[in-house]
Amino acid sequence: MTMATKAACVLAVWVLVASGLSDLGSARAPLGSKPQREFDYFALSLQWPGTICASTRHCCATNGCCRSEPLQTFTIHGLWPDYDDGTWPSCCRRTQFEMDKILPLKEVLDKYWPSLYCSKSGTCFSGKGLFWAHEWEKHGTCSAPVVQDELQYFTLALDLYFKYNVTEMLSSGWIQVSNGKEYALSDVIDTIKHAFGGSPQIVCKRGSIEELRLCFDKELKPRDCLTTSLANGSVSKSKHCPRYITLPTYDPLVLANSTVEIMTQFDEFEVPAALYTA
Repeated sequence: MTMATKAACVLAVWVLVASGLSDLGSARAPLGSKPQREFDYFALSLQWPGTICASTRHCCATNGCCRSEPLQTFTIHGLWPDYDDGTWPSCCRRTQFEMDKILPLKEVLDKYWPSLYCSKSGTCFSGKGLFWAHEWEKHGTCSAPVVQDELQYFTLALDLYFKYNVTEMLSSGWIQVSNGKEYALSDVIDTIKHAFGGSPQIVCKRGSIEELRLCFDKELKPRDCLTTSLANGSVSKSKHCPRYITLPTYDPLVLANSTVEIMTQFDEFEVPAALYTA
C-alpha cells in the first residue's frame, strides 16, 4: 500500500470521528489533587530510526529496528500537548488504553508509529504496556478540548504525519538520507520552515538527528516550536545539536525463519552490535 493510499485510509477514518470534535467540552479532569490547565499547543514528535536503531543491542518482534527492511523515513514518537513556558501536562484523565478502540488503524500504526525499543513502556494507569498505551495515557489524555478519545488522538497524529511529511520536505531541499554526510543545522531548519510554515525543534544524539518536532496551534495550524527549551531543561545539553548534523542509516537485521520463531516466544535476545552502523 502506497503512502498516498495510507493517507487516504487515515483521512477516511478521521472523517468518521471529526464530527464529534465540535461537541467536546473544554474542561479536563485533573489527575489527583493537582489540576493541570489546558495546553497551549501540540508538538508532533518524530523519531529518526537511523540514529536510534544504530544503538540497538537487543532485538524482539515488537521492535521496529528489527525488521528485515530498514526504516528509511521518520516515524512517530507522539503527539504532545505542551505549554508555552516549556513545560507540559501529563496523565490528565484517569483512563486506560484499550487496543480494541484503535484496531482500524493498527496496520498503519505498525508501519509508521512503531516502538524502536524492546522494553515495555511505562504508563500512567496500566502499569507497563505498548508504546501506544504510554503515548495515549501520558499525552493523549491531556489533548482536550481538541481530542478526547483514543481513536481521535491516534487518527489526528497520523493525519498530521501524512499531511506534513518531513522526509519529503527534507528531500525537496536536497537533504537526503545518508550514512555520514553532514548538513548545516541552519539549512535543515530553514528547509522545514519553508515547507511547513513554522520552525521545528530538533534533538540530536552524538551529532545525528534523533527527533524532529513540528508544532501546531489548537486549530492545527503550523506554528514555531519553542527555541528556549534547552534553557528550560527540557532538552539536555547532551541532546543539543551542533552546527553540522547527520541523518545516518543503519543495516537491517536479516533474520532466519528459525530466529523469527524464537522472537515470538521470548521478549528479547542478544544481537551483535556489529550488525548496526552509526
